[in-house]
Amino acid sequence: MTPALIAEHPDWLALHKPAGVSMHSEDGAGLVVQYQHWHGAPLWPVHRLDRDTSGVLLMARSAAAAATFGQLFQQRRVEKFYLGLSAQRPHRKMGVVAGDMTSGRNGNQRLLHTLERPAVTSFLSAAGGRGGRLLLMRPWTGRTHQLRVAMKAEGAPLRGDRRYGGAAAEHLCLHAWGVRFAWQGQWHQLQAPLPASPWYDDVVVQQQCRQWWPPFALTMPRPADTLLRRIGSQ
Repeated sequence: MTPALIAEHPDWLALHKPAGVSMHSEDGAGLVVQYQHWHGAPLWPVHRLDRDTSGVLLMARSAAAAATFGQLFQQRRVEKFYLGLSAQRPHRKMGVVAGDMTSGRNGNQRLLHTLERPAVTSFLSAAGGRGGRLLLMRPWTGRTHQLRVAMKAEGAPLRGDRRYGGAAAEHLCLHAWGVRFAWQGQWHQLQAPLPASPWYDDVVVQQQCRQWWPPFALTMPRPADTLLRRIGSQ
């Protein structure tokens, strides 16, 4: 696999991870090992994307840069936006999904009504072609399967998400579309191209994505200040 480079900086790389590829694997075929082989030097992944999720992946080029990214993520100073596609219309056109998450059967996660250590996601929805919906999601926290569970709770599980009841697709329709952060006083706004897929190639989806970019400039539903203070203390 040839690495797809989105952006390069002396301290980090931004790569385009394809769907269906694991970040790590015991046989040395994981994404991190492959990119390190291509780069010819050690790389430190500073966040993760699930095997079936595509999009922007940041990797530090030194331990010091990785530590700085760790602080940025901990302080929630890295903004991430994801695209998803669903065959169902969510209960609301936009909103904030918040609740504690707990493990269920077979590795599934469940969203609870309590807010002790909540997962928090903002979202917008629009017509997505073929009678479906296009979803723009901003996670404020980073729980396992957070976005997939949030959309299931909204009645709009993602296409290709067999675990959470999504409609059939060749792969999970979840894409890490954009990332923004400040590095050494300079803002970086990164975009991963849409996956090569008939679902994303739809003219309605393409048009809506043009209207939504850059998502950092959109007015999305914002969690209540009390909720932001709660997750800020975690």
